[in-house]
This record gives sequence, structure tokens and C-alpha cells, in this order.
Amino acid sequence: MMFISYLQNRYTQFSTHQSEEFNTASRSVKPGLIAAGIVSAWTWAATLLQSSSVGYQFGVSGPFWYAAGATVQILTFSVLACKVVKQNAPRCHTFLEIIYTRYGTLAHVIFIMFALITNILVASQLLLGGSAVMASLTGANVYAAIFLIPTGVCAYVVLGGLRATFLCDYSHTLILMIIMLYFMFHAYCVSDLIGSPSRMYDLLKAAGEKMPVAGNQDGSFVTLKSNKGLVFGVIQLCAGSGTVFLDQAYWQRAIASRPSTAVRAYILGGLAWFAIPFGFSTTMGLAAVALTDNPRFPTYPNKPTDSEISAGLAAAFSAAALLGKSGAAALLVVLFMAVTSCASAELIAVSSIMTFDIYKTYLKPRATPENLIFVSHVCICLFGLIMAIFAVIWEQIGIDLGWLYLVMGLIIGGGVFPAAFAITWDRQTRMGCVLGGVVGFAAGIIAWLSTAKVYYGGLTLHTTGLQYPTLAGNLASILTGPIVSVAVSLAFPDPQPFNWDITRAINNSAGMGDSSSPGSSTPPQTTTSGSGGGGVDAEKDASAVKDGAAQTTTPVNPHATPLEAAASAPIDDPAGLARAYKVACWWSGVLSVIMVVVVPLPMFFSHYVYSKGFFTAWVVVSFLWVFGGAFISIVLPVTETLGFFKEFAGRVRRDFAKT
Repeated sequence: MMFISYLQNRYTQFSTHQSEEFNTASRSVKPGLIAAGIVSAWTWAATLLQSSSVGYQFGVSGPFWYAAGATVQILTFSVLACKVVKQNAPRCHTFLEIIYTRYGTLAHVIFIMFALITNILVASQLLLGGSAVMASLTGANVYAAIFLIPTGVCAYVVLGGLRATFLCDYSHTLILMIIMLYFMFHAYCVSDLIGSPSRMYDLLKAAGEKMPVAGNQDGSFVTLKSNKGLVFGVIQLCAGSGTVFLDQAYWQRAIASRPSTAVRAYILGGLAWFAIPFGFSTTMGLAAVALTDNPRFPTYPNKPTDSEISAGLAAAFSAAALLGKSGAAALLVVLFMAVTSCASAELIAVSSIMTFDIYKTYLKPRATPENLIFVSHVCICLFGLIMAIFAVIWEQIGIDLGWLYLVMGLIIGGGVFPAAFAITWDRQTRMGCVLGGVVGFAAGIIAWLSTAKVYYGGLTLHTTGLQYPTLAGNLASILTGPIVSVAVSLAFPDPQPFNWDITRAINNSAGMGDSSSPGSSTPPQTTTSGSGGGGVDAEKDASAVKDGAAQTTTPVNPHATPLEAAASAPIDDPAGLARAYKVACWWSGVLSVIMVVVVPLPMFFSHYVYSKGFFTAWVVVSFLWVFGGAFISIVLPVTETLGFFKEFAGRVRRDFAKT
């Protein structure tokens, strides 16, 4: 990746020494690579490990609800990617700049906290799950693994910035898809232990009789009538909302994408990502169930303990049973790909927040590009250390991946809707935004702890990590936020709706290039009430940006090739963005309803238990979806950039000819 960054700096117009390129990839990334980046960034250690754990615990409903419950947010984010980042704030570096420009310091600080807590929880989960599996499969010291994993990631992110994370995301996704298909084909086609969907079905039916799942129809592993699976699906919807809408890593990809293709990138990325937990855990999670009584299973003759499953070891056990040492090695590789890709996204996301929302806003408003790059590098290394320290803390006090995953949503859920309203609803007030986030957070904590106390009789690490307390906390947090925000905003409204020209003018004086102008860092006028508080510079610039029709351009190199000139073209096309917004609303709505209502609920309420033929079809669909996801995230990025590769090769040849 370091070598690729060198080639980029030498042979393209995009230099990693420029702040805009380092933090936003010059807002020029095509949809295929954005989609691959989404797949990679959303493929945490938990995506592979926790999805397999819920597959082991709940049967086929676990993989489905894990995939559907976290895909909906990616699809929905396509609306924000178009409406907000490209229409209402096309020059922002972070979503927090919009909150600052609209509401001022208090709201800005509160949502910086929400964002950083989200990043810390996500990043430390990566290390916690990755190190647990590495220690289990290799005997490595878990604390050494926690610190070693982010070290190499920090190195290439410091040198390459956001575009390097995209390129690394692509290579990691390629390896991830290949190994996942390797596991799937081995388990369902050639394994002497399973070898076919029919044999897997028979083993799962037998397992359902020996160790029936409480709350599942007939205790079966092959039914979507799973009470605990449905509860997990609701928790997944709540937690996933926070980790998408409050994670700067997702905003970073929307900011980096080309305006006309941002919606397409998120729709394709969501559909491709669905294949990861669905395909992987329908294989590895169910294989762990099917092979528990097999002498080759690592815990034989005992069942895995609850703590081992909660730590995410179901996939490790099935890999070792199916393929021995080669299976363990393959799982280590795929897990390393997942952890490092997501870690790189979190590092550059936190770096952007600390650089633009803390350093440039409060410490040095007229920071030079050199200042911004230096601070970005320092913050990447600093957060690499912080994420490792938090993972060590969780490990020391006994918090595992499962506990952290279930609790995460109730901590950050209160900020989801107030943050979304801040950048979509022109009637939300400053007070509504602040109180929505804070009260939602408080409601989540209260509901979580009180349910654990009343329902289970005490507050322990065990009781607070169970499903019902975490379900109550997640629902209270994510639902209280919008209720309070809307109620306060309507009860104490601003005199006028918010003027989005103010946020469209963020960084307007700096354009798309590097500048010392503090365009994004001018605080709102404190005399304006609620949502009407735009910055002084923003107010001046707003007059030049009417109704989203202004054209934003990058500085064009007069000697640029046609490829480079296209990358520097105007980024706003109001008519095209309006069409893209409608497409985003329609597709995200339809696909979300299909995933969380049309497919699972009829099978849940009908208490349907899969027949052998239906289960075989279910497995075939998982294979087809993985192949579709592989095409989107592996083939599409290459086909989109064939012209660039041809031009790039010509430049390299000319350079060698000169020497």
C-alpha cells in the first residue's frame, strides 16, 4: 500500500501531501470502489464472528437477522449520502461540521462525543474479537495481538490517507470473498463431515433433537420462528443505526464518492455486504452446530461454553473441525483482512474528526494544509494506541465481543435521529437536537440497568449482557431521541425554517483545494435561535449558493489529461442529484421492507420449519448472493477504471523512457 501511494503521488494529480486528498480522496472515487470500501469497512470481526455465534445459538435465523438488520442502515444511508453530503453540504469534511455550523459549540461537542464513542466501541470490538480468535487458534498472547494488529494499519494509513484505505479495502475484500467461497464450497460440496446441503440438514435436525433451541419452533435450527433470533434482529437494527449514522467512516465514503454515483455506491455496497454474514455464518455457524458431536470438533466431547460462543469462537471451532490447521490458517487470514480494513476506516475517520472538528475548529482556525496533514498523521497514530488500550481494558474486566456488541446500540442510539434530523429536517431546533441526544442516551442507560435489575434480580456483567436488558436499552435509546427532538422542536420552534444555503457554503471560500481559510470553522451567530444559527462566513457565502444550484469545482490543472479534467469537473448537478435522491428513497425503502418484513415475518408467524428442499434452496441463495457480492466489490471496481489503468501505464512507460 505504501508503494501504491508512491505511484499515486508520482503519476497522478492526487497527492497524499494535500489535506483534501488525504482526508476526502479528492471526492472523486467511483461507485465500484466505494461499494468495495463499504463492504470492507462494515465487515468487522463481529461480522464474521458474532454472526457465526448467533448462527450457532439460533440456527438459520441468526445469520439472516444479522445480515438484514445491518444492511438496512447502509441502504438508508444512501439517502443521506445524496441529500445531505452532496446537496446540502457538498464541501464538508465531516458530518459534525454541519452540526457545528447549524447549532454551535454545545451541540457540536455533544455529537463529537457520540461520534468518538462510536469509533472507540467499533475499533475496540475489532481488536477484542480478532485477538480472541488469534489467541485461540495460535496460542499467541492476546495482549500482544491487540497491540500488533493496528501497528501495520497505522503505517499505511499515515502514508496513504483515505484513498489508500479504499485500495486496501479492495484487496482485502478480494481475499475475503475467495476464502469465504473456499469455506462454503468445502463445507457443502467436498467435506467428508458434511459434503452437501442435504447432509447439513440432517445433522441440524439431529442437533435440534439433542440440544433444542429455546424459543425456536420445535427447538429446530432450521426455522425463522425464533423468538431470540427476532429479539437479536431488533437489537441489530438499533445498534446498526448508531454505528452507521454516527460513524464518520460512513460519512467519509459518502464525501469521497462522486456526487452522481453516491447513491448507486451505497445501494450496491449494502447488497454486497449482505452476502458476507449471510453466506459466511450460514456455513460456519451452522457447521459448528452440525459438528458439535464429532470427534474432530475442538471441544469434543463437551459442547462449547457460553463464554466461548460469546467470545466469537464458533467460527474458529467449525474451521478447525472442517479443515484442521489449514482451516484455522484460512480463518486467521480472513479475520486479519476484516480487522485491518475496518481499523483503517476507523483510523482515518477519527483523524478527520480530531483534525477538522477539534484542531481546526477550536485550536487553530487558520491552520495551513501542512498543519492539517501533520495533525492527521499524529491523530491516526494516537487513535491506534487508544483503540488498543480500550481493548485491553475490556479484556481485563471480562467484557467479551458478544456483550460489547449487544450493549453498543443503547449507548449511542440516542444520537442517531437527532443527528439525522440536524442534516435533513429544517425545523429541528438547537434545543431539540441537544436534548434528543442527551435524553435518548439517559433513557437507554436507565432502561438497560433497570430491566437487568428487575428481570434478573441484580446488576452483574452477566445480567447486563443478556438479551432482554439490552433490547430494552436499545429500544429506549433509539426511540426516545426522535420523540424528544421532535417534541421540543415543535413546542419551541424557530421563527423560520433553516436555510440550507448556510451549510452549502461550508468551506466555500476554500473550494475543494487546500487553503488556510477557516471556511468550515466559523461558529454560528449566538444571537440566532435554534436552527437558524449559521456562521458569519457561511452567511456571506450563502448568497452565492442559491437553491443548491451553485457549481463546486476542484482547481483544474491546465495540463491535465482528459481523465484528470473529468475528475476536476463541477461536482453539483441539481437535476441529477434530485433524481438520485428519489432513486435512493425508493430503492432503500423497498429493499428494507423486503429484508425485514416481507421475507422473515411470514415465516416467523407461520411457524414454518424448513423442509430439506427449502433448506437446500436457502443454501443455494446464499451461494448466489456471495457471487453477486463478489462481482460488485471485485469485478466492478476494475471495469470502472480500465481507462485509468491504460493511461497510467502510458505515463509509467514515458517516465522510464526518459530515464
